[in-house]
Amino acid sequence: MDDSTDLRRARGDRTRRAVLDSAVQEASVRGLDALSFGALATSAPVNKSAIAGLFGSKEGLQLAALERAMEIYTDHVIVPARPASRGLPRLWALVLAWIEYSRSRVFRGGCFFRTVEVEFDMREGAVRDAVVEAQRSWESYVGHQVRTAADAGELDRGTDPDQVEFEINALLNAANDRSLLFGDDAVYRRAEEAVRALLVAHGADPATLR
Repeated sequence: MDDSTDLRRARGDRTRRAVLDSAVQEASVRGLDALSFGALATSAPVNKSAIAGLFGSKEGLQLAALERAMEIYTDHVIVPARPASRGLPRLWALVLAWIEYSRSRVFRGGCFFRTVEVEFDMREGAVRDAVVEAQRSWESYVGHQVRTAADAGELDRGTDPDQVEFEINALLNAANDRSLLFGDDAVYRRAEEAVRALLVAHGADPATLR
């Protein structure tokens, strides 16, 4: 492969990333259905036909945007929590990272996945399947940390990981939604306190949840 081919590929990768970065921000506010090649051409450094060439179809663009959103989500929520030990410390680190991710508006519309899961919850097709897969992956990861914490004695051994995961995500999602609707940053503090109280009720040492 010659240098010119490498340069073309590098430019193509940069262009694709620029388009997707615009797409995920737009979709976080207006949903994936609002994405179009023409609209993205006005905000990304590439024309409509070039965007069509990159993604092939609207569904291809939507699926690529979901993949890019998951990369961003991982960088802002999963990666910051990895230094914490598995179990309760990592679970709490995930909660704090998620709150910061939503509060800081990594995506303009708050949590990208809250927007698209509501948009596609009653539909069928590849995009819905990808949304479901992303959500299940996150829920499974949180549930695994709950299970690990219970096995280690950091939570009560009778703790139901699926129930605790469900309640944690319900509280975080409520904070995201109410912050957007009411412009109220205080809901994040309330969510943090509510998750702390939930974990303490399941046997967590309050001193570890700071």
